[in-house]
Amino acid sequence: MTPPAPDAERLARAALTRIVEPGDEQAGRALRAHGPDGLLTLLRDPREPPIPGAGARRAAGWRHRARTTSPEADLDHITRLGGTFLVPGDPEWPTQLDDLGDARPLGLWTRGPASLRTWALRSVALVGARACTPYGAHTAADLAAGLSRHGWVVVSGAAYGIDGAAHRGALAAGGATAAVLASGVDTPYPRGHSGLLDRIAGQGLLIGELPPGSHPTPSRFILRNRVIAALTRGTVVVEAQHRSGSLVTARAATRLGRHTMGVPGPVTSALSAGVHELLRDGATLVTDADEIVELVGAIGELAPARRGPVLPRDLLAPATAQVLEALPVHPPAPATEIARRAGTTPDEALARLYELHALGHAERDGDGWRLTNTGKPVSNARRGDP
Repeated sequence: MTPPAPDAERLARAALTRIVEPGDEQAGRALRAHGPDGLLTLLRDPREPPIPGAGARRAAGWRHRARTTSPEADLDHITRLGGTFLVPGDPEWPTQLDDLGDARPLGLWTRGPASLRTWALRSVALVGARACTPYGAHTAADLAAGLSRHGWVVVSGAAYGIDGAAHRGALAAGGATAAVLASGVDTPYPRGHSGLLDRIAGQGLLIGELPPGSHPTPSRFILRNRVIAALTRGTVVVEAQHRSGSLVTARAATRLGRHTMGVPGPVTSALSAGVHELLRDGATLVTDADEIVELVGAIGELAPARRGPVLPRDLLAPATAQVLEALPVHPPAPATEIARRAGTTPDEALARLYELHALGHAERDGDGWRLTNTGKPVSNARRGDP
């Protein structure tokens, strides 16, 4: 087991989460070159040259924040909330995030009782439109509940619409769910989901790259999506327009080699247009939790075979079914004519006709045979009764 990161590195990374925006690859390259302590020292020293690749104005902003940040206060605050700050090298760090390269999170602020690394190994992202339809909300909740029953963790972004429906579906099924936020884990957003976020913090996990007290911005929502994609085994999109942020998550999942799935909707719905585009580009069409698990799960976790109801005629022997197909509705035909149509002998046809008569598929009418008239009313009287 990898030992936890030293306190100096944890403090430096905590400070950097308040200085650098999530997913900043220039800062990531500098971090790789200098290490957390070295980068923080570089940013705090006005005599040092700007970070290669960063403009003077940008570097000045980093240095201003570096002089005012207090990582000790942030770490103390998250501890009092019952949370923690995870960094690469910690036993709880989900190593699949390393696939993000220089855009990998500097660290993750979390709240909740669960093990992030354990949960991430068996997790699926459910994302989609904020202004979803009742169909989309119902489908997301149903998928989340089904995944929960299979023992999978549902990951989403806690937004209105599909995200909220996915979290609620998992919680209602007694399952596990995690929300990746574009704000601090102590800053409920959207406000209308304060109660939902409290439930997730109590039963699941709240996860964020930003330190306590941070507020979301449009760019932070987009950058948050790469973490959802990298953290999970696959991403399912339920309703999305052409410019939806959920498509950003799905495309990030594809780039990272994760499974990308979409739930189809009406071809007349603009809210499903983005999903249909995703499916045309190679995403896998899924309609229930079994199909998702078959794709992301272990070998042998197969979805049940899909077929329509078994009809009585489906159970007939091929020769009998061939005679049934040759039977007319009206007028009746002699057995010799039915044999000719079925491509068999009159004796064989007659034997099959009596079998079909016993099964209720054929009836005799004078010297001929025809299909049973299922529309004819059946008497309740027993044979022989007056």
